[in-house]
Amino acid sequence: MRVVAKKILREFWEKQPDSKEQLKTWYSESAKAKWTSPVSIKLEYPRASILKSGRVIFDICGNKYRLIVQINYLRQWVFIRFIGTHLQYDQIDADKI
Repeated sequence: MRVVAKKILREFWEKQPDSKEQLKTWYSESAKAKWTSPVSIKLEYPRASILKSGRVIFDICGNKYRLIVQINYLRQWVFIRFIGTHLQYDQIDADKI
């Protein structure tokens, strides 16, 4: 997968240093992945939430942070749409951000 907007992750972990290692690991694993459907994501990340809009929510640091991505399975692209605290996540619409 080609992960678009790593800069968003980097800026976040600079503000929230406890997220750095998990975000770097997620990025590395995602960049190597060949996800073809939501099922293939759930095999690797059973706690990920799959949304109808083609978006996926990953829990970071034991659900302290939420990462929302939009995936184009055909082109093998992952677009980072949001990374924030659980409180910030509660204030957005994950299907529209």
